[in-house]
Amino acid sequence: MELIDTHAHLDYPDFEPDLDGVVSRACEAGVTRIISIGTGLESSRLAVALTERFPNVYAAIGIHPTNVTEEGLDFLPALRELALHPKVVAIGETGIDYHHLPEELQAPKIAAVDSALLAQSSGDQERLIAEGAWKAAQADAFRMQLDLAVELGLNVVIHQRSSWVDTLDVLRDYTGKVRGVFHCFGGTPEEAAELAALGHLVSFTGIITFKNAEQVRESAAGVSADGYMVETDCPYLAPVPHRGKRAEPAHTRLVAETVALVRGITLEQVAAETTRTAEGFFRFNR
Repeated sequence: MELIDTHAHLDYPDFEPDLDGVVSRACEAGVTRIISIGTGLESSRLAVALTERFPNVYAAIGIHPTNVTEEGLDFLPALRELALHPKVVAIGETGIDYHHLPEELQAPKIAAVDSALLAQSSGDQERLIAEGAWKAAQADAFRMQLDLAVELGLNVVIHQRSSWVDTLDVLRDYTGKVRGVFHCFGGTPEEAAELAALGHLVSFTGIITFKNAEQVRESAAGVSADGYMVETDCPYLAPVPHRGKRAEPAHTRLVAETVALVRGITLEQVAAETTRTAEGFFRFNR
């Protein structure tokens, strides 16, 4: 049995004290490959460095949407250079995130207030303009990374939060050119089907084990055998019975066990399905 943790953040400080043990425990749990995900240029550099330290670690490199303002839009040359590394298997994580408003846009929360009322003061008008520029920068960075993926023949790891319509609007222009996996998928079965119709995948985390995650379990039960993967998004979202603690790649097995339960198949079948899908999606043999 072979499992692949398709989304981990091994470059985070949480793992620095015992990274060798983390990777070793993953192997013991049957997680034979781990993809460490970049969230900015420095994070991507660290992810690539980890691939040289551990034979079973691979990297995806990208600019997370909430880091676009910090990085700026001149990241492309450096990202392209990193993407040429033979163990870079995808671009990402990239996408659009409207959930985490920058501090200067949080008072009042623009999305929750009628824009006509906001327009009554110059300060509110300035916030509306700033929000528009912030959203446009995320979309521009997303397109730049999608273009890079097309150029290099790689697929993309997508982060989407509170931005479903705008994310799909961007992606539709790339239909047939590049595929994406919507990591940490928490949407409905209907949304999963919409992504599948566009040629994209979903991936499930430890959230699937949470008591209040019935919608995620319904989505996992309904996707096609070749339409999903498993991940941890560690150090976040540790599955039950480790909830509230640091997640690590070994927990991919617990995610897969719950997927098997809701799909009514064996753990070995989930491992076979997700490994086959991951090997078709990520460029492990460049």
